Amino acid sequence: MNEYVPKAMRERVAAPARHRCGYCLTSAAIVGAPMEIDHIVPRSLGGLTEEENLWLACSLCNEHKGNRIVGLDVLTDQIVPLFNPRRQSWSEHFAWTGEGDRIVGLTAIGRATVVALNLNRPALVKARQAWVMAGWHPPKD
Repeated sequence: MNEYVPKAMRERVAAPARHRCGYCLTSAAIVGAPMEIDHIVPRSLGGLTEEENLWLACSLCNEHKGNRIVGLDVLTDQIVPLFNPRRQSWSEHFAWTGEGDRIVGLTAIGRATVVALNLNRPALVKARQAWVMAGWHPPKD
């Protein structure tokens, strides 16, 4: 069950996230649905409901993340932390393919996060292809 997050706190989390998922960068404006509040360190692992531990995630990224904070880097076969959208820069760990429809992990953290959160799930890739054609994607920042 999701813990209630006061509206003011939700806005303080949403503004720096630009109302986008911190993992796949999907915008709430594109999908027409609000983003969920993600506990970067899940409550089940002792994470608190405080701004420093919260960021936005789309429902599917949040669902795939579940209560995980680490994942397997398929290149090095090492267990590494998952990407922290509050503390780390997306562009240091990820890039878009030339077509703009898939996310590539550039680092161990990026690769592990792509796999753990299934950031290139087929339905999302197909949606991104349409968004690219409409000029809405990939994000320019």
